[in-house]
Amino acid sequence: MKARLVVFPIKGRKWCFARSVDPAAADSQAAHTPSTLRDLWNRISSNPKPLNANAELLLDFASNKMNKAWVGLEKAPEGTLKNKLYGLGLRLLARVKPSEIFLKSISKEVSKVHVAYPSSLNARLVRRRLRHVALRGNFIHKKYFYGSVSLLPFTFAFSVLPLPNIPFFWISFRTYSHWQALQGSERLLRLVSDCIETQKSDASNKSKDEIHKSLGCPWVLEPSEELEKLLCIGDANDGVNKNAVSDICKTFHLNKNDILKFWDSM
Repeated sequence: MKARLVVFPIKGRKWCFARSVDPAAADSQAAHTPSTLRDLWNRISSNPKPLNANAELLLDFASNKMNKAWVGLEKAPEGTLKNKLYGLGLRLLARVKPSEIFLKSISKEVSKVHVAYPSSLNARLVRRRLRHVALRGNFIHKKYFYGSVSLLPFTFAFSVLPLPNIPFFWISFRTYSHWQALQGSERLLRLVSDCIETQKSDASNKSKDEIHKSLGCPWVLEPSEELEKLLCIGDANDGVNKNAVSDICKTFHLNKNDILKFWDSM
């Protein structure tokens, strides 16, 4: 599966990394995720797979259930306990770093990335920045994943209270989130590190497009004049303003809330 990534500087050395929203891919993944325990058991028992594949299927099933429960909280009447839990969840989710959201979007199905970036930037710099994000994410999310796993047993102590075990659900979510970001960082690192020898082929008579096609490179760098023009809106000294962010999100089909997290972190 091909994924389109959008990379651009927000202000100075702080850059934004995002993946274009693809509703069709999301619907396709949801359709292949079992919806009931019976379906999950049939998928696991009818077609024996390696342990890691079954573990991923189980995690996808749990994630799907958590998403449905979250939608239920969102629709709860105002003032109810569920509505208050939803508000608490929003405050907690606001603390999730935008780089984690980006890495989580690089799923295991992604086999090729097309990277759109402002035409004024150097292509090697863009790819180097992507590799840096992947390397740093690999280190950080591996550490926090094992840390979250070690905290899970302690959250069972809250189950004796006559209230929802919020610490357990939050730590479970963070464990799964760090695991997704870790898998995404490893996947992205493999994608943008392949065909590294093509960067040394500038002296060849072939064009870069011909080199990419001949080697089947899993990454394609796409300088964008349109993105360059959108970034010029507003005062360059203060970074990209919110109007430019909105236009970029509409043009490149990005999640505005995720991009604003990069903007707010300036």
